[in-house]
Amino acid sequence: MTLKKSYTLGELSSVLELELQGNADTEIFGIGTLKNAVAGEISFLSNIAYIDQLVDTSASAVILSPKFSKSCKVGRLISAAPYVAFAKATALFAFTPKVQAGISESATVDSSAKLGAGVKVGANAVIESGVSIGANSSIGANSYIGQDSVIGADCVISPNVTLYHKVTLGDKVTIHSASVIGADGFGFAFDGKKSIKIHQLGGVIIGNNVDIGAGTTIDRGALEDTIIGDGVKIDNQVQIGHNCIIGDHTIICGCAALAGSVTIGKYCIMGGGSGAVGHISIADKTQVSAMSLVSKSITEAAMYSSGTGHMKTTDWKRAIVRFQQLDSIAKRVKQLEQNSIEKS
Repeated sequence: MTLKKSYTLGELSSVLELELQGNADTEIFGIGTLKNAVAGEISFLSNIAYIDQLVDTSASAVILSPKFSKSCKVGRLISAAPYVAFAKATALFAFTPKVQAGISESATVDSSAKLGAGVKVGANAVIESGVSIGANSSIGANSYIGQDSVIGADCVISPNVTLYHKVTLGDKVTIHSASVIGADGFGFAFDGKKSIKIHQLGGVIIGNNVDIGAGTTIDRGALEDTIIGDGVKIDNQVQIGHNCIIGDHTIICGCAALAGSVTIGKYCIMGGGSGAVGHISIADKTQVSAMSLVSKSITEAAMYSSGTGHMKTTDWKRAIVRFQQLDSIAKRVKQLEQNSIEKS
């Protein structure tokens, strides 16, 4: 890890508000895994599967729960939630290149656009008419902000992001490269011979403290807006269809896809590669496991899964043959039961 900042273990204990066990003067310059950390780095233990690596770690300190403290031979920061503490620690060592202050000479900013104090606009970015950008937000190189869009304060728009017209972002929104927000939803009406486009008249509204990964697309609404709630975290290459409503603090993992008009409650998790058909709703605090398809509304919070687990191909081929025979087997069982009843 390249040296960017350093702290004493005592300073980390104070900033992270964690109990310190060990030498407060130990210098920490980075973060590493239990297995590969070197002297001067701090690590963490949040999964008991890695407990064996704790004994042999070369890290100078470890963030862990009280129950593992006695197994650790180096400095310790004690936390009831080590993974959360680790997340906070990463902010102390993070390095993010900043867009050059001010407006790049090669950027195009319409005279009607309103830019707050400290706004940064990178090379070749385009800001269209009627746009409003809040204080201290940054627009990366080659990004495009469409007409009448609103960006809140302290937002980070990475290079090569496209915001279509009438897209609204709250404060502290981060959008990574190649994401497209506000493209037309997939709406067509078939007249018997050809598909007639349904023009998408709504917009996209994104709340505060939202993170959107690289290559993600969020479509604008057909009539009303597509809405992303506060604190939502969206991974890379996610597709969110028109008029979806995503509740506060929901997490959507990579390659998930939501058809139009899906409503997801608060504090939900959609696993990687999962999907949902259109016009359904999912209750608050529901978890959908990876590669699962939600084909009807979920009204009770729980973990839901679909599909089959992996197996050797030879076994899978035999299993799929049996799967195709299930209907005929069920009919035979029903007939046998009927025959048994008649004989009795």
